Amino acid sequence: MTDDQVIQKLHDGYSKLVGQIHQTIVGQDDVISAVLCCMLSGGHCLVQGVPGLAKTLLVHSIADALHLSFKRIQFTPDLMPSDITGTDILQEDTETLKRSYEFVPGPIFANVVLADEINRTPPKTQAALLQAMQEHEVTASGRTYPLDTPFFILATQNPIEQEGTYPLPEAALDRFMFMVYINYPSAVEEHQIVKQTTTRASSKILRVMTKEDMQLFQRLVRSAPVSDAVIEYCVRLARATRPTDPIASDMAKKYFKWGAGPRAGQYMVLGAKAWALVMGRITPSFDDVRHVCKMVLRHRVITNFDAEADGISSEAVIDDLLKHVQPPR
Repeated sequence: MTDDQVIQKLHDGYSKLVGQIHQTIVGQDDVISAVLCCMLSGGHCLVQGVPGLAKTLLVHSIADALHLSFKRIQFTPDLMPSDITGTDILQEDTETLKRSYEFVPGPIFANVVLADEINRTPPKTQAALLQAMQEHEVTASGRTYPLDTPFFILATQNPIEQEGTYPLPEAALDRFMFMVYINYPSAVEEHQIVKQTTTRASSKILRVMTKEDMQLFQRLVRSAPVSDAVIEYCVRLARATRPTDPIASDMAKKYFKWGAGPRAGQYMVLGAKAWALVMGRITPSFDDVRHVCKMVLRHRVITNFDAEADGISSEAVIDDLLKHVQPPR
């Protein structure tokens, strides 16, 4: 299969995948495209939104359309790391009657894992995800177990309830490629949601991609060509968030306490390549970088007291950055 055929297959597969997801999800086109681009890039996604906006159903629908294994972990204050990774259980052989420890895998051993309300559990349990997210493996009782590929974590958090929550530390936030905001549906979409979910009829999602297809597409994203100018633009945007950097905008210098690290530039390049490919283009442009920029940067910057006092959000500063930082010629 030639590169052009693979790109066409990716473009067609993406369209079919979105169509199947819309069998159960009404609207939310931006969220769906962001999550799928994140998967194609081999990254993980953090979704922030109030309860009841079909975050769980969205991830389950994607897993069904790709014929991938799916596990959901409900994060609570009493959740332990072993509840996620798995633990050794003492077993007795029925023939020899000898006892030995046998590892029982936890819910992290799936292709698609939904970490629901990840900020509801203490940092010790949150940290159980870090090795899996970065190295795609889990260590338990001194032994390391590889995870199946593709491996994708979608974590959710509720922005309106802050009692009894444990905000993710910056090192954990940096492991997520995108942070996506999911908003309320429009009046027309909400009417359709209520109509669709209060009848006995149920929509069945068809398998339109295989696990092997997803692995092929992830390799394609990695190998897609990208110009030095686009890479330089991504690096400039990341560096412009750092208040001590000479190219930082005036708003970044005034309102940011910390800026994004090098991983932001990496993820902007990968995200731009994935978005270009699903749109049928072989290489990303500056517009593709702008399309993914906010999702990459918004959880990698920390605002200071001046921003809080003046009512300035990180989104407003990133908007200013996109105006301030010009693409290289």
